[in-house]
Amino acid sequence: MSRSLCLTRQCLGLMTRIECSVRPLCGENGMWMLLFAAGMSGEQPSAIKSQGPFNGLPAAEGVLTAIAESLALHGYQLSDDIPIWSLHLQSELRRINNDLSGYQRSSPF
Repeated sequence: MSRSLCLTRQCLGLMTRIECSVRPLCGENGMWMLLFAAGMSGEQPSAIKSQGPFNGLPAAEGVLTAIAESLALHGYQLSDDIPIWSLHLQSELRRINNDLSGYQRSSPF
């Protein structure tokens, strides 16, 4: 399975889009995150979500596959469109990495 997917669905004349990406967390800890951006095609995403961390790429890809299959049951189809919200997903990953790095620092107390 690819590390990123684009799924689309037409509903009431509008095209909705979900971009999914599997990305490693910073460091060499083997942890991976699933990142999602959703919204109307041709616009900014209206929602950005994440799931994880997962221990290893196969675990993250397995969850991504299950999510894609579930979305297919709700009318979403895989699309060959190029990702348009990659920067939004990269920003979310940066936020997650910054949040986690605060937990990994030792405290003087």
